[in-house]
Amino acid sequence: MHQPDEKRYDSMKYNRCGRSGVKLPAISLGFWHNFGGVDTLENSRAMARHAFDLGITHFDLANNYGPPPGSAEETMGYILKNDLRGYRDELIISSKAGYGMWPGPYGDWGSRKFLVASLHQSLKRMGLDYVDIFYHHRPDPETPLEETMGALHDIVHSGKALYAGVSNYSAELTKSAEEIMRSMGMHILIHQPKYSMFERWIEDSLLKELRDDGIGSIVFSPLAQGLLTDRYLDGIPADSRAAKPTGFLRPEQVTGEKIAKVRKLSELAKARGQKLAQMALAWVLRHREVTSAVIGASRVGQIDDAVNALQNASFTAEELKKIDGILAGK
Repeated sequence: MHQPDEKRYDSMKYNRCGRSGVKLPAISLGFWHNFGGVDTLENSRAMARHAFDLGITHFDLANNYGPPPGSAEETMGYILKNDLRGYRDELIISSKAGYGMWPGPYGDWGSRKFLVASLHQSLKRMGLDYVDIFYHHRPDPETPLEETMGALHDIVHSGKALYAGVSNYSAELTKSAEEIMRSMGMHILIHQPKYSMFERWIEDSLLKELRDDGIGSIVFSPLAQGLLTDRYLDGIPADSRAAKPTGFLRPEQVTGEKIAKVRKLSELAKARGQKLAQMALAWVLRHREVTSAVIGASRVGQIDDAVNALQNASFTAEELKKIDGILAGK
């Protein structure tokens, strides 16, 4: 059994999630990569233990995380049983359903059948009675939104999840989903959108919607899957995410135009006394509507770097102007 650091709550920053009683660490650990069946279990365990030692109390999962799908939740179950037993009530554990998990018409998207069945499988893989947050992972263009939100509502009332969330929803769809939830006497706790210096869509209207409805947010891919680090300045390393056959960052996405911007951003980060990855994390967290940033990690040191970003999380108006200029190609 792991013995957590007794000072784990002394330095981590915790932000209130919208208008709710929930607080999340500013940095959360995601199990999207490097916690699957193809990965080294001891490394996955070491990262989870170290994250908890640093005050990271939120572990973010989904039914399809791996590979293979489901294996990240099995790893989570192993960690809870063998490393963090006795600390469940100090943790926020989330999972999601919305992407394909099994053949046939009931293994994908947003039907009540799929969401309920998927959550039951997730709980079994993790050895849990409930998750703290259960998300619909992506909008379903065919299933009525009332059915999807109704399923989330009933899952929470069944005790299998404490809160409901959505991911990858547009501002307009988020508003509609929240209206449906409110009509049933419930509230969407949190939205998980993709957001980074290279993908800024949430600034147009989603942030306002979250603010107006009191919904928190946790942004994923804040480092653009590693592009917003120093990893690719001299090509694609053999052990990088872009080089892995199971990764979602493809070599063709590591373009000369993006690397040129990364070089300039890296110089600005150095002037701030930070690594580029740290500046990129601080940059997404600058919005009060952003409760947390979920990071991926392949080694313990990357978690340290991410948490240390919180030591210099503010920006001057001139720094933000320079970042906007670099991103615009100026």
